[in-house]
Amino acid sequence: MIPNLEKAREILKEYNKGDFHLLHGEVVSGIMGYFARQYDPINEEYWAVVGLLHDVDFELYPEEHCSKCYELLRAHNVDERMIRSIVSHGYGRLDLVAIKPELQMEKI
Repeated sequence: MIPNLEKAREILKEYNKGDFHLLHGEVVSGIMGYFARQYDPINEEYWAVVGLLHDVDFELYPEEHCSKCYELLRAHNVDERMIRSIVSHGYGRLDLVAIKPELQMEKI
């Protein structure tokens, strides 16, 4: 399942209660939407959802950031390609992430 922005917000709010994390997700979502309009306008909402959910696990599991995304997002039947893109943002910065960004969206 590839969530739309409304469903992605529900997922984000299930695991994040703090204003900072909710706002951060919205800000990154907007930034990703901006870049999608330039590079991949057909998939703008997809990029925005990836941005919105990129830190879905951080508030509850800061020590396992990115690795817990799998579990949380699979519980919502989120598409594996989307999970891969979300998790890849930790590559090279977090020891738990071995997924290298490959798509242009993942590199942004």
